[in-house]
Amino acid sequence: MLYFVARRLVSALSVVLVTLIATFALFFIAPTDPAAAICGERNCTQQRYDEIKQNLHLDKPKVQQFAEYTAGIFAGRTFETSGVIQECHAPCLGYSFKNDRPVTDMLKQRLPVTVSLVAGYAVLVLTIGVFVGSMAAKRRGTLGDRALMSSTLILSSVPYYIVALMISLYLTILYPILPRGGYTPISDNAGKWAAGLITPWLVLGIYNCTAYARYSRGSMVETLSEDYIRTARAKGLSDRRVTYKHALRSGMIPVITIFGLDVAGSLAGAIFTERIFDLPGLGNLVLQSLESYDLPVIMGTVLVASVILVAMNFLVDVGYSLIDPRVRLS
Repeated sequence: MLYFVARRLVSALSVVLVTLIATFALFFIAPTDPAAAICGERNCTQQRYDEIKQNLHLDKPKVQQFAEYTAGIFAGRTFETSGVIQECHAPCLGYSFKNDRPVTDMLKQRLPVTVSLVAGYAVLVLTIGVFVGSMAAKRRGTLGDRALMSSTLILSSVPYYIVALMISLYLTILYPILPRGGYTPISDNAGKWAAGLITPWLVLGIYNCTAYARYSRGSMVETLSEDYIRTARAKGLSDRRVTYKHALRSGMIPVITIFGLDVAGSLAGAIFTERIFDLPGLGNLVLQSLESYDLPVIMGTVLVASVILVAMNFLVDVGYSLIDPRVRLS
């Protein structure tokens, strides 16, 4: 088991290193001018342009720029803006001259919002999706099975942003049945924290649980036809025990892979949900940075998103090995 985890950890760190190089190349080595993008086309004097270029160390060789950026992640860096030295403590992901703040501080402020959103979504999507899929698999071919699967297909055929917009418009504004989205830190008031996120949780969770219901049903149908399931039933085990203790454990292996990567992708920025329900998370930060050409923030967000994705992929591999010992022996 330790050897398996060590191999996966080395592989994950290698991917993070490659991602760091690719991200830096995309924003600072590609045939673009980050200083001009940050300065903007209007009211950008030559003095301001030269100041940004010097502060970003764009006047230095590319290899030295990459070395300083990488060193800043582990040891921190200093930036000069308007003659004032600004400290960027480790892990330093750059400095936003648009907001006059280190990128890391901006991400730390926004990340709890996205984590709160995704945590509630993950609980809903996994419990409801797996439950509906398991119920449909037990009743394969019946009217209930067809009704459940048809309803999931109908709901998932409508684009998510349309569903979210309609619910936001009709159920929170015109007819305020559900509370309007908002964010209050859980440390300040747990009740307001949950109330502000309940509508985004329901919209994001119920919409995406349709896909998990289909994944769970397909996997459970295949598992329930295995020889060891028939053997368990022949021994006199109850149908509930066979389904939820023996079949569910094996049937959830493909679902865990999808779930882990899905959660990582959502953490990287649930852009539509955060924008529609006015949540100040990473998704909203990315959109604002794109509008203002705040390249250091965009680069830092991309890097953090890639690290989250790699970390979740690593956890999925470890979870695989705990559920199915055959994985770590392969």
